[in-house]
Amino acid sequence: MPMRRAQVRALAVIGAFGMPLYYMLWHIYFPQEYESLALRALAGLLFLPALWPARFSNRCFSIYLFLGLSFELPFFFTFMFLMNHASALWVHSLLVALIVLFHFDTRIAILAYLGGTVLACMAFAVVGDPAFLLQREVLQQLPVHWFTIAVLSVVKVGRHVGAQEKLAGLAAGLGSVAHELRTPLLSVEANVRGLQRLLQRRETMESDAASLEALARIQFEVRHMHHMVDLFLLSASAVSRKLEACESVSMHDSVTAVLRRYPFTSSAQRDIVKVELRADFLFAGQSELCVVILLNLLRNALKSIQRAGKGRVRIVIDGARCVPRLLFIDTGCGIARNRLPLIFDRFYSYPAHNGSGIGLALCRQIMQAWHARIDCVAREGAYAIFRLEFPQSNRFSPSHRAR
Repeated sequence: MPMRRAQVRALAVIGAFGMPLYYMLWHIYFPQEYESLALRALAGLLFLPALWPARFSNRCFSIYLFLGLSFELPFFFTFMFLMNHASALWVHSLLVALIVLFHFDTRIAILAYLGGTVLACMAFAVVGDPAFLLQREVLQQLPVHWFTIAVLSVVKVGRHVGAQEKLAGLAAGLGSVAHELRTPLLSVEANVRGLQRLLQRRETMESDAASLEALARIQFEVRHMHHMVDLFLLSASAVSRKLEACESVSMHDSVTAVLRRYPFTSSAQRDIVKVELRADFLFAGQSELCVVILLNLLRNALKSIQRAGKGRVRIVIDGARCVPRLLFIDTGCGIARNRLPLIFDRFYSYPAHNGSGIGLALCRQIMQAWHARIDCVAREGAYAIFRLEFPQSNRFSPSHRAR
């Protein structure tokens, strides 16, 4: 996630500067029983790649994150704790390291904790006194560490549940509002049809022609609102449904369905959206959820163009690559560089009044459930390119293909 990469970058900055700084503190100003310039130099160098997390693919970044966390936190601090014979300073340092570690994904943190701690104990058994591992000073720290890990895990679960409840509440509210709009819209539409029939039976006059034009415009706006209600209901239902892939979906069919369903305000707005079909491709997903993703991207692109007062939308279907992808390109207002890492975060919207902040977060959640990837490159005032990449998959037979 972009926010996770930003978090790792911040930790890397602290670690890269902190390792040499604390070497001087514990070696010169407040000497400890054991210090190692070589070990701290290795730890500092291992932090450096995390200063540029965007250079990593998701898979490489996950591997680097696991190895880096295992070495920098549980291994380094446990080894220094043991080599300093459980001094008070390293008791506190190790506890802080574990607290930092368990702010990351719980599964990664547990694996890193177990792996790093075991390796640190093995290294200490080679270079130190193995019997010290069973001393009271060491063993009494384990219940404290385990209690800390348990508390942090419970707090993280509580935050996750709170976020899910907030998301479910937004979805329920969105669905309720959409349903409530149906009745007045149907009433307005029925009255407009009645007035149109009444005016058409009268003799044609200039005033009646103007009235008919106004009624036609009202009817168009009512149809537009009906389409928007459908879009809201579709997004609301996607929040609570199972996201895993269960069918083979044609990307071209999905794009065509979206352009057919989207409530364009005019033919001019429809004309600024162009589709470039290089090669269609099938992917493992869900057709309705794919429509949710594309509707959100199209809606955001058209809003960007509206705010900028210029621009076009180009949708590129490129299934001829080894990694099939869809490019969603708009040349509207773009996205500021400091905002770009945040756009997929849940409840984040910019400008603040621009929506609930669940659209792009939901898109990313759906793509992750399909083992696919969505990211964005943009330049403020110029363009935004959303890139959707899909793994090639033959999991589903042709009978499961979405129509």
